[in-house]
Amino acid sequence: MATEASGTQAIDRAAQLLVRVVESSEPPSIGELSEGSGLPKSTTSRLVSALERQGLVQRLGARGRLRPGPVLLRYASRDTSQTLVELAQPSLRRLADASGETINLAVPGPDGVEHLAQEDTAHFVGVTDWVGRRVPFELAANGKCFLTFGAAGHVQSKAIRANGYATSIDELEVGLTAIAAPVLGVNGVAIAALSISGPTTRLKDRIEELAPLLKAEAQTLSLLMRGAA
Repeated sequence: MATEASGTQAIDRAAQLLVRVVESSEPPSIGELSEGSGLPKSTTSRLVSALERQGLVQRLGARGRLRPGPVLLRYASRDTSQTLVELAQPSLRRLADASGETINLAVPGPDGVEHLAQEDTAHFVGVTDWVGRRVPFELAANGKCFLTFGAAGHVQSKAIRANGYATSIDELEVGLTAIAAPVLGVNGVAIAALSISGPTTRLKDRIEELAPLLKAEAQTLSLLMRGAA
């Protein structure tokens, strides 16, 4: 009985920490969670690690601040029976038609950017299929959005915040350029990102042309996911 009670207590404490992460206006640190919950820092760290292993929370940035994990991000923002991917499909299609390039929808995962959906390029020479693949936050345009809009400490945060989009030119792979805009939740944290990618020779000079279209579609999706459209 004592073991059962102890297990129930651990579940309650982990649930309380998860609620704090979800409801925080800014991504909290382990120390802040410990202080706010009254739990020892070692206990807080252990419980957060369990939540992280299950994809319920994730750490981003150099300071390891916490935000909702990919499991919650995929399903928390629904409009009736529609999932994030279903809500994003019209935006993906419009961007693909307008740009002629590859369009992706991604969310932040525990180990990097996770790509959920893709609309392919109209060109014979395009980019790979990214769905199901993970890439490092620091090298990807959508990853930079996740680091900037929600986690502190990214070197390009100020410029990305000012522009409303991020770029990756020959960083993830030589010859590949991408531009991404964040899909923001009610607390201003990026819960997803839309991106346009293609060969550098074709896309690099079109960034200023395509950025307003990309930001507009990201904002549209943000409003849909918040039930405001």
